[in-house]
Amino acid sequence: MEVYQYILLFLGGFLAGIINTLAGNGSAITLSLLIFLGLPANVANATNRIGAALQTATALVSLRRTKRTKLLFRDSYWFLIPSILGSVIGALLAIDINPDILRYTIGGFMVLLLFTLLNRPKRWLKATDVSKSHKTTLNWILIFLVAVYGGFIQMGLGVILLSVLVLLAEYSLRDANIIKLVLAFVFVVPAFFIFWYSGDMRWEPGLTLAAGQALGAVIGARYILYLPDANKYVRWLLIIILIVSSVTLLRIPQMLAGLLEL
Repeated sequence: MEVYQYILLFLGGFLAGIINTLAGNGSAITLSLLIFLGLPANVANATNRIGAALQTATALVSLRRTKRTKLLFRDSYWFLIPSILGSVIGALLAIDINPDILRYTIGGFMVLLLFTLLNRPKRWLKATDVSKSHKTTLNWILIFLVAVYGGFIQMGLGVILLSVLVLLAEYSLRDANIIKLVLAFVFVVPAFFIFWYSGDMRWEPGLTLAAGQALGAVIGARYILYLPDANKYVRWLLIIILIVSSVTLLRIPQMLAGLLEL
């Protein structure tokens, strides 16, 4: 690779590491960069798991070990089995499912999430409901479905996982972020080995991205996540990410260009 490509991948990985730790969908940056540098979509999807694995591991290690963090770690154990099963299934399906169908489905889902964030912001800013158990069969199934998607393509995984944990499992946004980091690591490990075995990974660009993502994850998990107004910052970051992601996934610029040509 050229020097500018190393720099571009590292900086893109750094930004993605921060975004993934606080909210999610940093893979929109890393996948776009890999494809821009000439990797086929399936190779970029596999290569992207290198950075995802290192980033999620780094973010977990960097979390402050408070009593609250340890309690949330114990809560996440309920979701380990559906996370592993879903990730394996999603990675195995990656070569059989038309990615365009999944892309449009997720794009539509992100538009709905954006509407929720803008129209009902209090649902995203409330405290964790400690009066109810989060270890329900419904939550188990939902995490399994999210894990299937995470094993398949990764992009947007953090946003979807946060939505399930906040809107349905009723964790606060900060608590959900900590559980999200645990589960995101569990999601990525089985998929990582499946894609590695497939032979599609490209280690040079993957490790360059991973270095940037690891540094971004440390800063996000160690400092930014614990700011007093972290919930508000993450909410606005989610709004920006959802707008950009939905426009990109639904190919709105291309659709408008086509209409203008008519």
